[in-house]
Amino acid sequence: MEEVKQIVNDIRNGNISPIYFLMGDEPYYIDKIAQFISDNILTEEEKGFNQMVLYGKETSLEQVLANAKRYPMMSEKQVVIVKEAQHLSRNIEELSSYAVNPQTSTVLVFCYKYKKLDKRKKLHKTLLGNGSVIFDSKKLYENQVSDWIRLTLKQKGYAISHKASVLLVEYLGTDLSRINNELEKLQLVLPKNTEINPDLIEKHIGISKDYNNFELKKAIGEKNIVKATRIINYFAQNPKDNPFVVTVSLLHNFFTQLLQYHGLSDHSPKNVASALRINPYFVGEFQIASKNYPMKRVSNIIAYLREMDLKGKGVGAYNISQADLLKELLVKII
Repeated sequence: MEEVKQIVNDIRNGNISPIYFLMGDEPYYIDKIAQFISDNILTEEEKGFNQMVLYGKETSLEQVLANAKRYPMMSEKQVVIVKEAQHLSRNIEELSSYAVNPQTSTVLVFCYKYKKLDKRKKLHKTLLGNGSVIFDSKKLYENQVSDWIRLTLKQKGYAISHKASVLLVEYLGTDLSRINNELEKLQLVLPKNTEINPDLIEKHIGISKDYNNFELKKAIGEKNIVKATRIINYFAQNPKDNPFVVTVSLLHNFFTQLLQYHGLSDHSPKNVASALRINPYFVGEFQIASKNYPMKRVSNIIAYLREMDLKGKGVGAYNISQADLLKELLVKII
């Protein structure tokens, strides 16, 4: 992400801001920037007296500001990092009085996850006007995460096949921190210049390359009953690794996108990928599925999936095994 690179480069070049307000829905970049600040502004000798980590659940904004206003000891700077700062949201606007004239010898970092400042209010305007950094960490769309995986691995000297990156996204979702943890595990056991493929994903992470929601979705889209049944049976035998609610959610997303596909006037691959926010790799699946499932049928399936989601959560369905739920799901769709 270019904005992250710019923040990092500025710090490396000595252009350090008095306040870093790191906010938004994607915690990965917030953690990365905070860690970089923690590692690079002070020397190890300076950190003992001049670097402090506070937690929003355990402190107050008044305590944070009291620490920010003190002077460093035997150092030009002190660093105060507030993790879980979203727990201070009730009175975060009171930071405005400090932000008007922040302590120049203090680097104050707020990790304000899953929330954002109101741009209309004083604090946001004050931070923008005094040389502080406001960073909005936005969630990547699912179609962007595969590219993020490839780029991240390339920077570390690895490559990954498209199917392998899709498997990771299907299994781990769009949580970059969780994905990064799995990528780091792979890097520990695989030599550089390795191309990571589905076999390596299955061996070292435990995601089956043949029996997963990605393959189930594809089989259902193709109306391949034999393959879909085989995957469903595998899920029934391994319920902990293949939660029913996750399968239903992914299928619901697929058929919702298929409904959108039917509503498009332009079915060119580029337009479909853009409109559905999917990787162009998947456009062919929607082309095939649209022939097997007309629009009215897709609408009915979405209704069935909502019903099955409730059953999977125990609403109106008592003592029904996951195996029976999966079989019912397949019968209602195909």
